[in-house]
Amino acid sequence: MVCCMPGVAFVPALLVSWSSAAFIISYVIAVLAGHVEPLVPYISDTGTKPPESGVFGFMINISALLAAITMYIRYLLIEKQNESSHFVRPSCNMFTLCIGLMGCTGMGIVATFQELAVPSVHDIGALVAFGSGVVYITLQSIISYKSCPRWNTYFVCCIRMAISVISCIAFIPMIVFASKISMTKIDWTPGEKDYTYHFMSAICEWTVAFGFIFFFLTFIRDFQGFSLRISTEIHDD
Repeated sequence: MVCCMPGVAFVPALLVSWSSAAFIISYVIAVLAGHVEPLVPYISDTGTKPPESGVFGFMINISALLAAITMYIRYLLIEKQNESSHFVRPSCNMFTLCIGLMGCTGMGIVATFQELAVPSVHDIGALVAFGSGVVYITLQSIISYKSCPRWNTYFVCCIRMAISVISCIAFIPMIVFASKISMTKIDWTPGEKDYTYHFMSAICEWTVAFGFIFFFLTFIRDFQGFSLRISTEIHDD
């Protein structure tokens, strides 16, 4: 179905569906294998032990690649729209893309370095992924408002800004509660030490992650009227 979408709308559609599947499949495998408790584990907890670790690493790396492609197309789209409207500085558009690509790099680090194997590197990757992701969608929301009403409706802009605000609000307690956890483990059970911090931080993490997914979902309509063409010019010497 996504291949039948006009323009390049299939790219964010594929990103959203693939990323959702990555989270859900890894979660289901980890729970069925008894590696994590069903009640709100960390996303990384569902991809730490085999066999789910292989699925998680593969699918999240693909998600990072799809996200990078989506962000680059979004950059080109804004650049094209900006030629006639001049609603944003080109440097701001480029800066937003760079922030987004940093987040994709963080996703790749999270997928490659498991939580229990290399916790420090994994945590840095997660911080970069979530932090850069929140900044990226916030900047994109601001750019969307600047492009109204010619290139975006106010309804879409409000949806994007609402997702950005919720993600920003969830990101802060996610970091705060995670910093209070004194141990690195994945098999959390209610009642044990630091479980409350883990539980609250995990809820915030899932909120931010699906905030990203819903945000990219709003790109589908914008991408429908945009197509990429590769032109080849031959010059005679």
